[in-house]
Amino acid sequence: MTDTFQPSTRSEELRVAKTLLHRLREDLFTDAFAFRPLPPLPADHRLVRTLPRRAARYTRWLPHAVVVGFALMVMLATTEHAGLVPALFVGVPIMTTLVRPVGAWWLSFGVMFLTGMVLPFGSSVSPWSPGGFLPHLAVMVLVALRTRPRVAAGMWLLTGALAVFLGVFRSYGAPYGGELFQMMAFSGFVLFAVVAIRGLREGKQQVEAQAAVTEAERSRRTLLEERTTIARELHDVVAHHMSVVAIQAEAAPYRVQDTPPELAAAFQTIRENAVAALTELRRVLGVVRSEEGPDTAPEAPQPTLADLGLLLANVRSAGLEVEHVITGAVRPLPQGVELSAYRIVQEALSNVLRHAPGAAARVEVSYVLGGLGLRIVNGPADRLAKPSPGAGHGVLGMRERVGMLGGGMTAGATGDGGYEVAAFIPVAVHGEDAA
Repeated sequence: MTDTFQPSTRSEELRVAKTLLHRLREDLFTDAFAFRPLPPLPADHRLVRTLPRRAARYTRWLPHAVVVGFALMVMLATTEHAGLVPALFVGVPIMTTLVRPVGAWWLSFGVMFLTGMVLPFGSSVSPWSPGGFLPHLAVMVLVALRTRPRVAAGMWLLTGALAVFLGVFRSYGAPYGGELFQMMAFSGFVLFAVVAIRGLREGKQQVEAQAAVTEAERSRRTLLEERTTIARELHDVVAHHMSVVAIQAEAAPYRVQDTPPELAAAFQTIRENAVAALTELRRVLGVVRSEEGPDTAPEAPQPTLADLGLLLANVRSAGLEVEHVITGAVRPLPQGVELSAYRIVQEALSNVLRHAPGAAARVEVSYVLGGLGLRIVNGPADRLAKPSPGAGHGVLGMRERVGMLGGGMTAGATGDGGYEVAAFIPVAVHGEDAA
């Protein structure tokens, strides 16, 4: 069994190694000089958002300015010690990283090879002196920031191979000792730190993106659930009206003597259509309930604004101090408006209990000409609220109810640290109401 397992393990290791070498060859050799310009900072970057608009437009190009500035500083320092031509040799690869990162590294690698073959090892611009190796390390860092981690490993290994070759060919001494080893160890540490920091940053960005997608999906699911709940609750309202239509249409011919056949047939058609509509409505509701599962709560009378007293008593028993104010002449409203208004008040008070423990609340119900006004406001919490997942979804449901009825709603924090929900639901004015 052991003899069978070892060849399989070796073949798997060889396959992985070949795959890595193939991908590394694609990264470093295939289209090495492809045009890959460094993009500006995104408009939503934290640094860009904190500056004025005119300054932010130029701040987006800050990475490019930093690279060019660093290249000019290196060229200036090299010019003082070795002249203009060596300065161009070390400066051009750094600037090339802005448009062709992998190609810039190959340029720097070629410069290292040429200077290593021509200049003496003790020269101040030798590729293995601190001043000569710094530009090459800067190029490797800039390339590592824009490519895959394996590219950084490949660049470091090829640089080390060049160091060994020059150390043996130029008789620098032991290739694994002295300054060569120090430069390779330092550059390896720097590249590892750069790759690690970049990986952490990209991982954080992926987590934030996934969290945003999850939150959007949760909001969409909550919206669908809220719409399903609204449809199920309004079934009783619509079913009541359709039942009244069917009954009245059936009874109407018997209230008139010698009813004309055409009129009786018209009432019969009205009744049949009402019954058919009611049957379809119940069928759709049955599908909704079947999707929710067998444990769905049975149908019950839907609450209205007349039941607010019981709701307020329940929240007061839970420890919420709430004041109830009614303005205007109380009048009966359509069942859909009554139901939605009750649910809005219920959800708003639930949010107070959940997010503002110890705060006092005020519920205002205003009967005005043309509609119903609601205002639920609470003060600041007197203690820290426990974390509550799905925060904000209750407000989403309230907006859906108000929007369904053609109304408007606002919700937001107040100046004293509390929260306010204000909604207006339009109601058609009948002739006797207007009078």
